[in-house]
Amino acid sequence: MSETAVREHQAPPASRPTTLGGTNLLALLSLIFAFVFAPVGIVLGHMAKRQIRQSGEQGNGLATVGLVLGYAFTVLGILYFVGVALLMASGGSGA
Repeated sequence: MSETAVREHQAPPASRPTTLGGTNLLALLSLIFAFVFAPVGIVLGHMAKRQIRQSGEQGNGLATVGLVLGYAFTVLGILYFVGVALLMASGGSGA
């Protein structure tokens, strides 16, 4: 058998994975904590994005969503507490 015939019968080389790692755990935790305690979700989202840039892991979208929700819920929480404080300061009784 010639060398060309042997090459034709060999299996193609295994393809390499397109990413260097799996999904970043901090990115997933950022998304979860955005709903539980938003400021922690913000911190974890920033940490995840830094790790993803360095390691090439997946999860950049999860970290971004965690950051956006974390900031949104934090702003809504602050507005809520400011509104409650203003109502209490103004007397708050309608009757």
